[in-house]
Formats: sequence, structure tokens, C-alpha cells
Amino acid sequence: MSMFESLGRYGAAIKHAHSRSRSIRALNSLPPELQKDIGWPVSPRNDAQATLSALLLGSAR
Repeated sequence: MSMFESLGRYGAAIKHAHSRSRSIRALNSLPPELQKDIGWPVSPRNDAQATLSALLLGSAR
């Protein structure tokens, strides 16, 4: 296996992971009613950054 084949596979894996993450973010951004209608588990409406800022600053920004 050549180095370029390995790089190509690595690049394809990164692209696949990015598109999967983008799809999950899009589905999680839907309203809970729509998530339930399509069978997607309703995601908690917590944002990790907002939770961290609430802990550190006392309130969400």
C-alpha cells in the first residue's frame, strides 16, 4: 500500500465523519415534535458551551 493510498483513505474517513456530524447537527436542530415524527431521539436542548458558561459565569450568555 502506498503512502498516497493511505492518505486518500484518511481523507475519505475525515470527509465521511464531517458529513455525518453535519447531518446529526441538522437533525438535532429540528424542533422536538419533528424529531419525534421522523423517529429521531429527541435531543436535550443543552448546549455544552452554554452549560459551561452558566457554571463559570452564573448565567448563560
